[in-house]
Amino acid sequence: MIQPFGFLIALSSDWLISRTSANTGEFIGKRPEELLGRPVVDILGGEAVHAIRNRVSLLRGHDATERVFGLKLAEIEQSFDVALHLSDGGIVIEAELSQPELGDGAGTIRSMMSRLDQATKMDAFLREGARQVRALTGFDRVMVYRFDPQGNGEVVAEAARSGIGSFLHLHYPHTDIPAQARALYQRNLFRIIADVGAVPVPVLPTLNERGRPLDLSLSVLRAVSPIHIEYLTNMGVGASLSISIVIEGRLWGLFACHHYSPRCPGLERRSLAELFGQMFAMKLEALERREAAAYSARAHAVSERLLVQLAGDASLRDDPAWLAETLDEAIPADGIGVVINGMVAIAGLAPDEDSFTRLVRELNRAEAGKVYATDHIAGFFPEAERWSDIAAGMLALPISRSPRDYVVLFRQEIIRTVRWAGDPFLPKQFGPNGDRLSPRKSFDAWSETVRGRSQPFTAMERQVAESLRATLIEVVLRMSDEAHVERQQAAERQELLIAELNHRVRNILSLIRGLVRQSRGSGSIDEYVTELDGRIHALARAHNQITSDNWGPAPLRGLIETEAAAYLAGKADRVRTDGPEILLQPNAFSTLALVIHELMTNSAKYGGLSDNGHVEVRWSIDRQGCLALDWQEIGGPVVQPPTRQGFGSTIIRRSIPYDLGGEAKVDFAPLGLSAHFVIPERHVSQRIAARPAMAVEAETPPPVLTGGPLLSGPVLLVEDSLIIAMDAEDILIRLGADSVATASNIPQAIAELGRTRPTVAILDINLGTETSLPIADRLKALGIPFLFATGYGEQARLPAAHADTPVLQKPYTIEGVARELGALLSAG
Repeated sequence: MIQPFGFLIALSSDWLISRTSANTGEFIGKRPEELLGRPVVDILGGEAVHAIRNRVSLLRGHDATERVFGLKLAEIEQSFDVALHLSDGGIVIEAELSQPELGDGAGTIRSMMSRLDQATKMDAFLREGARQVRALTGFDRVMVYRFDPQGNGEVVAEAARSGIGSFLHLHYPHTDIPAQARALYQRNLFRIIADVGAVPVPVLPTLNERGRPLDLSLSVLRAVSPIHIEYLTNMGVGASLSISIVIEGRLWGLFACHHYSPRCPGLERRSLAELFGQMFAMKLEALERREAAAYSARAHAVSERLLVQLAGDASLRDDPAWLAETLDEAIPADGIGVVINGMVAIAGLAPDEDSFTRLVRELNRAEAGKVYATDHIAGFFPEAERWSDIAAGMLALPISRSPRDYVVLFRQEIIRTVRWAGDPFLPKQFGPNGDRLSPRKSFDAWSETVRGRSQPFTAMERQVAESLRATLIEVVLRMSDEAHVERQQAAERQELLIAELNHRVRNILSLIRGLVRQSRGSGSIDEYVTELDGRIHALARAHNQITSDNWGPAPLRGLIETEAAAYLAGKADRVRTDGPEILLQPNAFSTLALVIHELMTNSAKYGGLSDNGHVEVRWSIDRQGCLALDWQEIGGPVVQPPTRQGFGSTIIRRSIPYDLGGEAKVDFAPLGLSAHFVIPERHVSQRIAARPAMAVEAETPPPVLTGGPLLSGPVLLVEDSLIIAMDAEDILIRLGADSVATASNIPQAIAELGRTRPTVAILDINLGTETSLPIADRLKALGIPFLFATGYGEQARLPAAHADTPVLQKPYTIEGVARELGALLSAG
């Protein structure tokens, strides 16, 4: 069937009439039935056939069409506009009376495109497109109708004459233009229904010589489905015209034109409208690409910042608030959830941790390795209905090789109203067109309140999410590799430190044994004990120098003087220092302390400090800000190079290059060992450090010597080492305690409190695998004053309930115990 505003002739390959039909009862004086089978040249005339042959030769492609304007046919006085296309091996010729009304078609289309170019924003561009099509076609209403991924449509722009209302932002269900109709729109970019009420004209004969009906998919004059005619009639439309908008091979949308009375612009004007639609689609694609490029550039900047900042600070990866703030510049979201290696972090509007964990478990069951986006989480994970008012939509980015680690962006629920052109949920009814569904009759605006959904994530946002996902995976993998390297280095350092610990313990034990032997003199036993106690205490002070200030920068000069005082006692002035007052970062301080310790020990045993010589230690800061330190032994015995590489020598040669990235050189010259070290600038603080006091505390007499006894009555001592407990017990007796009850664990101490009420107590914080805090709680409840003792120095950590309790630093000395107990008892 064809529309009755022109005629159609279909030709077989031998140019004989296969079928014909016209909008009048006759054509060149004959009825259609009389023309069947006649040569086309007799019907159209030789000139027309020649022109048509030339145009047919230009047809390329399956759905190609050609047009000839102002063509004379046979002996008819009027001119015709002719459309040509191929169908089933034949040629379809469609002709209608010419309407030469444009004049300069090229100028018209150029002017239309110029106006489009002035619209740089998407909304203005779409609105201008509708205005230009309406100006060209003269239809009452022109709408830009856009399809969503489900096939539903929305009027995104409109140009209409006044007084007929607006369809702008109305939504149409996908059933209004079903999939097969959308496929036809993609093949045939232009279609017109000039008169909705016209009676179609039949095509004769109904079957061709192959026994098949003529395919009119690309025909300009073809009639349309009675259901569609009824649909338009229900809308009150008298004529319609549509121009497909195809971008990258997909149907983006339509120019949908309605007129409320019959209207048929000429073929030339319609051809210009079709050309405008194609050029509009190209410009629309370019505009979308520009917007996408700008968006991608912004997202790329975010990706670069993520890569740099996360690589520089691994902790940021576990900071969901920072991640959300950074990603929000590319993909706006209201909340975020992160799970990496089983660690969960949540910020903003997001489900609680338990719900998020179950959601991730459900994501792991879905297809792995891809970004997943939805504006309705409950549709994917029904449990999410409970918290859909908080987080209704999500964009999930898997960021590990296996589907285990995720960054999930959440969007909150947006309760919005969607205006439909009629109720899309009304059941369809059987109508007057036989046993077929009838289109809906009501097109009054119908509002639907949508709940449980968020703002959808756009295709562009999903594309950017894939890029960001690749960045996050790169960061995670890089951190994993770095962590592996760090673990290996840590293991090597641990082995080195364990060996050093073993070495130092052996040295300390040997040194104590030597101190015990060498401290024997002609003096009394009390003098011997006092001298030995002072030397052992000096060793403890050397260790405290390394671990003081909670690993803050510490003075280099203090390090050297403390080591000298610890091992040389009253001869520490034989170590002469010269250099600026600088501080070392804790890791460098600890490493250099080990090196100086070995140099000092070896010099005291075999080098310049073993007889009447001395050591000069000089340091300076070079142009690069690095610390250059020189050790020179002078006046000692002749140096013999070692016959083997011991562990001490290994520490001296390798610690600074290995741990600090510096340099170390040792020369066993006969006149005295010399060493040169370079510590990189990053480990050195040139902030001026006040010259510290010598690391040897003044020997002040204990309070017991300047007045009466400090203590009276029984004392409780909790200490898990018997030797240390015996030493502390002796000190307490000397300070005036009547008796000292010792306990090595919690049950013994609690039992002792049940038998005796002490006047004061001293509690070692760490008792093997437990702490003395339960004993402290019991003492506090009984109102008995007490203090803690520890060998952990400033690193000892007490709970809030005992934060104000004094802490006595080990080893126990009569001065230290007297000082802390005196302050405790006087405060009480």
